[in-house]
Amino acid sequence: QQPGGQGGSTGGERRFVETLARAAVAIGVAGVFIETHQDPDNAPSDGPNMVPLKNLPALLERLMAFDRIAKRP
Repeated sequence: QQPGGQGGSTGGERRFVETLARAAVAIGVAGVFIETHQDPDNAPSDGPNMVPLKNLPALLERLMAFDRIAKRP
């Protein structure tokens, strides 16, 4: 998220969401906050850092699988 990155609204780089979420999971973070919207490119704010809602289930599955690997003894 880049506050004020689009002038009157927040900007961001959604392409980094999964990488940053995986990094958080790898260091033991118990939960992640992911902004999502049906149509992020037309969301009233924060669209650039939102994951499209249709992509969320697969992303969560990958993060949960990564979490299981990260927690192996």
